[in-house]
Amino acid sequence: MITEKLQSKKHIEVVPYNSDWPVMFENEKKIIHAALADNCVEIYHVGSTSVPGLIAKPKIDIIAVAKDGGKLIQNLEKVNYFYKGEWNIPLKYGFAKRGSTDVNLHLFLDKSHPEIELNLRFRDYLRTHPKVCDEYAAIKMKILQDEVAQQKVGKLSFPVYTLRKSGFINKIIRDMGYNRLRVLKCTTEAEWNTAKEFRKKYFNRLKSVDLIDGELDSLNHEHFLLYKGVEIIGYADIYIISKSKAKLCVLETLDDKEASSFFNAVIEKWIKVRG
Repeated sequence: MITEKLQSKKHIEVVPYNSDWPVMFENEKKIIHAALADNCVEIYHVGSTSVPGLIAKPKIDIIAVAKDGGKLIQNLEKVNYFYKGEWNIPLKYGFAKRGSTDVNLHLFLDKSHPEIELNLRFRDYLRTHPKVCDEYAAIKMKILQDEVAQQKVGKLSFPVYTLRKSGFINKIIRDMGYNRLRVLKCTTEAEWNTAKEFRKKYFNRLKSVDLIDGELDSLNHEHFLLYKGVEIIGYADIYIISKSKAKLCVLETLDDKEASSFFNAVIEKWIKVRG
């Protein structure tokens, strides 16, 4: 949770826009495409480095879509991309590359994954709304004035800098009119608080009040949130019993059959992928 002990990590640097960033993306796109070969579907430049004029961390964010997992990790590791896990997005393959060009690669096996559309629309919105871009830049700099922003927190070790941007990012997503169903792992303080509310509703019905806050900090539990746009409408607690066994401890959603069906499908697929 975000209230856990802070962990010291590398310094976050935000720099003025660099006109070489699109060129760096194109170079990395060729490398990724060659590594994935026939398995490659699409490759996109996203994140702040894809928005002309916007200050950013000097790391190129790339989304790629592949047909199947297969030897995905091995092939990308051959070109110096190291697998980092899902981060906070279930069913995502996260990679990092560090060197003359620093890259964060977000790879999906489903070209219709909601996070792909969200990132592309977010990028395009910033490209066409310069005032919003300026406001986003100002917020980044304000956050970095607090030395705590350099620290990482929680089970997923996200920088405080990243977590504090989430409120403004959600405002942009709402203004964009993005309203698709999506699933994320609990990361921000607001998300953990919402998870507690869902747990309270669930366990109060079972009259097991002692479990409302229980297991939130356990490394053996994964906590998923169901979003509709930026509104949280569901929560799930998955207990990882062993490498081959998992148990769904809590599944609580608002009264929306379509959303519940979507949430169940993502959880089932995630568990199967994990073996």
